[in-house]
Amino acid sequence: MTKVAIVYHSGYGHTKNQAEAVHAGVLRAQGATPELIAIDAEGNLSDAAWASLEAADAIIFGTPTYMGTVSWQFKKFADTSSKQWFGQKWKDKVAAGFTNSATMNGDKGSTMSYLITFAMQHSMVWVGTGLMPANSKAAQRNDVNFVGGFSGALAQSPSDSSPQEGPAAGDLETASQFGQRVAETAQKFKK
Repeated sequence: MTKVAIVYHSGYGHTKNQAEAVHAGVLRAQGATPELIAIDAEGNLSDAAWASLEAADAIIFGTPTYMGTVSWQFKKFADTSSKQWFGQKWKDKVAAGFTNSATMNGDKGSTMSYLITFAMQHSMVWVGTGLMPANSKAAQRNDVNFVGGFSGALAQSPSDSSPQEGPAAGDLETASQFGQRVAETAQKFKK
């Protein structure tokens, strides 16, 4: 079995919905086992969660985009991973990422660049979405990859929406297809 850990922080519940969609996508990949690992409100993980990350074949990072980058809770998790970095515990694991913000752009690109840099510092192998964008005149908001992410799954949830209202169905399907792709890529690397 290929183990895929999805470690994420969600401030209001929207990014949690996205993480759950990624999880559902990993389940679509035969022979893959996903595990959701939530970073708590103080930016912490349990010892068991750290052990799960070390045992994983792939780690998918998720965070809302706040003020043009990751949430402080995600950043605390990233900084705490220096023990794993020092021992190169995540070297050659497959890595990927996703983010959500209130606006269509929201500087999600800055967040994705941060996640890629973080993974590269850990000597990981980054996987993008592999999805074409829905960018024609006929495109609809609920089309797959409407937000147009290549480096990772991007989602948008209006600032006044509840977690039951966002992200949009197309963004969640994008996250699901992305989770499947990451799991299938990790299986190829594992062979």
